[in-house]
Amino acid sequence: MRVGLLVTCLVDVMRPEIGFSAIRLLEAAGCEVVVPAAQTCCGQPAYSSGNKAAARELAEKFINDFEGLDYIVVPSGSCGGTIRTHYDDILSGHPALLERYALIKPRVYELTEFLVNVVGLDKLPTPANGSFRGTVTYHDSCSGLRELGVQRQPRELLAMREGVQLKEMDQARACCGFGGTFAVKYGDISTAIVDDKCANIHATGADAVVLGDLGCMLNIEGRLRRTGDHKTRVLHVAQILSGDA
Repeated sequence: MRVGLLVTCLVDVMRPEIGFSAIRLLEAAGCEVVVPAAQTCCGQPAYSSGNKAAARELAEKFINDFEGLDYIVVPSGSCGGTIRTHYDDILSGHPALLERYALIKPRVYELTEFLVNVVGLDKLPTPANGSFRGTVTYHDSCSGLRELGVQRQPRELLAMREGVQLKEMDQARACCGFGGTFAVKYGDISTAIVDDKCANIHATGADAVVLGDLGCMLNIEGRLRRTGDHKTRVLHVAQILSGDA
């Protein structure tokens, strides 16, 4: 099974170690992982900002880079959601591209969704020495949850990692306040939302907050650090599951 990994812009630029953790998980599931070197953005920022023409160009590039693979896996709910729920609109008026996209769409999955729903991963990679052990709380990102239905899958996988205990926070499904350009355009509202999220994280007493979307990850971690919390770790679910954290 040849699986293409869409690394995503934020993983590539800000947290490349998450990409390697995703590869470890996919290889543990018996996949041959292909990482197209020419891949770039999925088009989400352009589409969210109203630049549909730029988003269409990037969607076409995505199709060129990934068609022909058995599956395409994305370690980000927002990027996966853009591809699977918004490309029909992004590519509207371009029937040839829509036809090619229709063949790809059913093969696009968020990482934990793929590991649980498609390959049925039943054994996690052997953790590295000094890997994370402790309590975690899970934040459900808006796009992964509402556009892709990702909720139970990361929790099922976390239950498989020895030494990790999940403590659910209040309002785990509530937005963290990032929302891409929302955090820039409406900074005061975004800050109030992420402050509520951070308070709910603290209330659990967890050693780390775990999630599956880089935008949320950077937003929450940034606010925790700016308000003086340098202890609570903010980790992508792939880092915990792979044993790399």
